[in-house]
Amino acid sequence: MSTTLREKKVGFGTGPVFFTAISTILGAIMFLRFGYAVGSVGFAGTIGIILFANLVTIPTAMAIAEIATNQKVEGGGEYYIISRSFGINVGAAIGIALYLSQAISVAFYTIAFAEAFGPVFDYVNAQFDLNLSDKRIISLPAVILLSILMIKKGADLGMKALYVVVAILFLSLIMFFVGSTDYNSAMVNLQWTDHIDNPDTFFAVFAIVFPAFTGMTAGVGLSGDLRDPKKSIPLGTLAATIVGMVIYIFIAYKLAVSAAPEDLADDPLIMMRIAALGPIIPIGLAAATISSALGSIMVAPRTLQALASDKVFPLPHINTYLAKGKKGSNDPINATIVTSLIAIIFVSLGDVNAVAEIISMFFMITYGSLCLISFLQHFAADPSYRPSFRSKWYVSLLGAVLCVYLMFKMNAQYTIISIILMTGIYFFVTQTSKSREGLAKIFQGVIFQLSRQLQVFLQKAERGEEGWRPSVICISSDFFKRPSAFQFMRWISHRYGFGTYLHYINGYFSKDSYQKSQEQIRRLLKVTGATRNKVFVDTLISPSFTSAVAQAIQLPSVSGKEVNMILFEFAKDNAANLTDIIDNFTMVKAAEFDICVLGSSDREFGFNNNIHIWLTPNDLKNSSLMILMGYIIMGHRDWKNAEIKIFAVVNEKEMSEQEEMLISMIKAGRLPISPKNIELIKHKLEVSTKEIINDKSQDADLTIVGFRAEAIKQRGAEVFKGYEGVGNILFVNASKEKEIQ
Repeated sequence: MSTTLREKKVGFGTGPVFFTAISTILGAIMFLRFGYAVGSVGFAGTIGIILFANLVTIPTAMAIAEIATNQKVEGGGEYYIISRSFGINVGAAIGIALYLSQAISVAFYTIAFAEAFGPVFDYVNAQFDLNLSDKRIISLPAVILLSILMIKKGADLGMKALYVVVAILFLSLIMFFVGSTDYNSAMVNLQWTDHIDNPDTFFAVFAIVFPAFTGMTAGVGLSGDLRDPKKSIPLGTLAATIVGMVIYIFIAYKLAVSAAPEDLADDPLIMMRIAALGPIIPIGLAAATISSALGSIMVAPRTLQALASDKVFPLPHINTYLAKGKKGSNDPINATIVTSLIAIIFVSLGDVNAVAEIISMFFMITYGSLCLISFLQHFAADPSYRPSFRSKWYVSLLGAVLCVYLMFKMNAQYTIISIILMTGIYFFVTQTSKSREGLAKIFQGVIFQLSRQLQVFLQKAERGEEGWRPSVICISSDFFKRPSAFQFMRWISHRYGFGTYLHYINGYFSKDSYQKSQEQIRRLLKVTGATRNKVFVDTLISPSFTSAVAQAIQLPSVSGKEVNMILFEFAKDNAANLTDIIDNFTMVKAAEFDICVLGSSDREFGFNNNIHIWLTPNDLKNSSLMILMGYIIMGHRDWKNAEIKIFAVVNEKEMSEQEEMLISMIKAGRLPISPKNIELIKHKLEVSTKEIINDKSQDADLTIVGFRAEAIKQRGAEVFKGYEGVGNILFVNASKEKEIQ
């Protein structure tokens, strides 16, 4: 956050938060459309709407109270809370949408303010025989005057004016409650479900009156001007939410007992006919709408100022201009000018009913985001998250789910438009912003908790060969010389297996070797990050390759499943490290690991088109694992056009039997290998198997052959030599035969 927002604050207390919120809650909808709600769905239905709406607003208010008591809340209100929890880029996407809804709300409330002058228009038209109907002659001067006052005097004057209009608002409510009607005098019992014929549906009415409950976060936007945001935001927001809910219940009751459903539904100013002093209602409507407009024009510029201070806009001079505040109070003068221009444009249009629905969508997205933050923080169990006020995780989850549900119930088309717009803003900001915090930050703690739980679960699960999949560990010091082993790990880990690549650093553990390992891991992550791989990369410091292998095979995989395979790698033209592989073969074999040895050539993996698998009579235990490895590799997009070809070197007498066995194995395993890709080769004593492989697989991109432990004991490194005619070659030794089901 820029130092611009850390300048001297105005120093408001809890009162401004409460009054800004309550004046927005008790606004135009209360005066103009709440009678319609009671007339359409009855008193009981209206209570249902109030309670249902507060199932969203109360969890949101509790989430705000929780988050605000955990972290320092600076200028920007809801945007600041969301961006510091979800990251700048996600916060900016929501924040820009939130700002636009706040700015357009200024116009919406100003147009509603002009509606209060309906009786005045009727009187003037009757007295002077005129036909005035365009209420923009009221709304345009009103929004211009409001803007000038805010630009000139700032939030301090705004709060003084707010106190005046709130006083008028509550006076009009008192007059309404003490009023009486003939309908009320004649009523014997309250009819809980009495409503008009053929009313609108519950959710249609809900969509119309729900904006009445969306003002509880208005006071949060003053966060940068509060002495103690951690105290004032929770107290003011929760108090306004609860007081607003109680007042609406009493208003619904008063309307239900004071007028017939038909009158309630048809007369927008029915409260004027019920109040003890009728004219106070249009005055109260004017006060409510102008106070809501005043609250919006105080809050919206502060959201814009906070966005600019985080440099989310692509042009630096725009950020500098919008982030600039008035010296001393830091009132966002430039941001107020921009907000005023937006409001004037929309007031000029005269009708923002369609835009008002999108406003509701953006507010719902904001509320849902706040509830989601609270829920994820509970689930993530972050030790640094220690709010003094705690909501319940299920309350926050309920609020988040209901926000999404209600958005689609209110207007599915606008919901989709809003989501698309928000997504577009997110990708735009991600491309233009220097910050690289994105969606990963949202779920970082949650992923940690899920991973921890899953690892424990997998460790406790019964182990067996059923559902076998490779969990491979590779130890190599040659990543920066030749990346073949890492490439191979990428393919294994893409879909079916899990890979851990350990970059081996020879030496004793010390401060210097540790620093070297940290430099190497940063370099590894930078290089491998561009490959979009699913391999876990780390470094391992050890005084010898043997001790490194011993450490590695005893450690559990970070996937939660036990490691069941190890991959060694050597350069075919310089097989110096074959000695290390041979020396450690027996130790790894004792752990019952499957062992793969990759011989790398200058050809690398060629064009990733052909995989040749070689089976020999003495090597049937390895055959199923070799075929499975070929299939797993083909699951990666790099090999999407590849095909597997199986060569079996068999005795002449066993040709038919071997062919039938191979075809049966492939069919049983549902592997993408056609029987025509199986070639049986008659074994001749005068020709070695290596010669046959060098001849047949010279153009293969990967050749897979098996090897036996007994051969290692007898011939050592010679087992892996003599394949100069082929490219990269994978030697496979299975700890036990894999069952292809």
